[in-house]
Amino acid sequence: MSDSGSKDNNQPTNVSVEAYQQATLAIRSGYQRSHEAEHSEAMFLTSSYVFDSAELAAKHFSNELNGNVYSRYTNPTVRAFEERLAVMEGGEQAVATSSGMAATLSVVMSLLQSGDHILCSKDVFGSTRVMLNNYIVKFGVQVSYVSLTDLDAWQQAIQPNTKMLFCETPSNPMSEVADLEALAAMSKKAGALFVVDNCFCTPALQRPLQWGADLVVHSATKYLDGQGRCLGGAVVGNSELIEKIVGFLRAAGPTMSPFNAWVFLKGLETLRIRMQAHSANAAELASWLNNHPKVTKVFYAGLEDHPGHGLAVKQQSDFGGVVSFAVSGGREQAWTVIDNTRMLSLTANLGDTKTTIVHPATTTHGRLSDEERQEAGIGQNLIRIAVGLEDIVDIKNDLQLGLDLI
Repeated sequence: MSDSGSKDNNQPTNVSVEAYQQATLAIRSGYQRSHEAEHSEAMFLTSSYVFDSAELAAKHFSNELNGNVYSRYTNPTVRAFEERLAVMEGGEQAVATSSGMAATLSVVMSLLQSGDHILCSKDVFGSTRVMLNNYIVKFGVQVSYVSLTDLDAWQQAIQPNTKMLFCETPSNPMSEVADLEALAAMSKKAGALFVVDNCFCTPALQRPLQWGADLVVHSATKYLDGQGRCLGGAVVGNSELIEKIVGFLRAAGPTMSPFNAWVFLKGLETLRIRMQAHSANAAELASWLNNHPKVTKVFYAGLEDHPGHGLAVKQQSDFGGVVSFAVSGGREQAWTVIDNTRMLSLTANLGDTKTTIVHPATTTHGRLSDEERQEAGIGQNLIRIAVGLEDIVDIKNDLQLGLDLI
């Protein structure tokens, strides 16, 4: 073959953000091919890096030169995941963490100080509330909670020392939808940061930064992986804010391992088609449950009678894969449904190709008080299903086994 018809095997695989669509960027962006000319992204499983001289080592450690220093905060595989996720979210930069909770912790610890106030939606992930209530308050940070969808309540709860508005949308497990544009405007007027947990939708379905959010938080453990293999998290935003979080991770160490980053990097390649399939299955299951005689209420923003349906249509390209529903009765009936399924996996995780089922009141939100669960609308008869990629007929048939017994 002539030189004019060949390709340089060592050329960078990075592509222009402006030139390609998100589905292409999810596969092609964020990675520089090494001298080995590999087609699949490489894993750099090393804790440290070697320098040619003491002078070069000093310049890297002082940030005078950019480059790899120590894998707690600089690793090529982790960096590839960060760059790819940032592009997909429409952010300037991302930082990867050891878990989704580590991502939220890092945001709070690096950007707030004693005397500051966080205004948070009531129905965030249960561990988020436990972290804020039991630990963050020890450092003199005040925390208040409001209804995710009550804009007047948000406005009235803002204090002179409010420095952060935090929400999760759609919410876990009730699928309530926040008005991102309105909350972003409110936060900017108050001089506060607006942070959004985008775990349920991922950038494949929703990009909060385009609606005015300052930071987006992810549990990469969920849909970004997609097969329940690894723990991880990430924060995406502008470089100024992300660099402050990087500083905290460098000192405190809740960083992502290179192997996990490689798993998530590969997961991003199929994220779009997986989220479309999750959404299609969830929509069909929600409709089926909505007409089931043993089900009293279905919580899924894809249903037209859901209070957040209109906002979800505006902000999201689809409705995601999580469906929650209340059954006739209480905890005994909910447990009966769960215990008598045969295929669905009883686990608190979500975002897997395998459908998972869980009782939120005694698992994911079990550490909340009765009052806190009541405020979030999480009753003892509530079941959450993260709809996987099995055939929807089999998912419905398996669930019917439990519903038949209540």
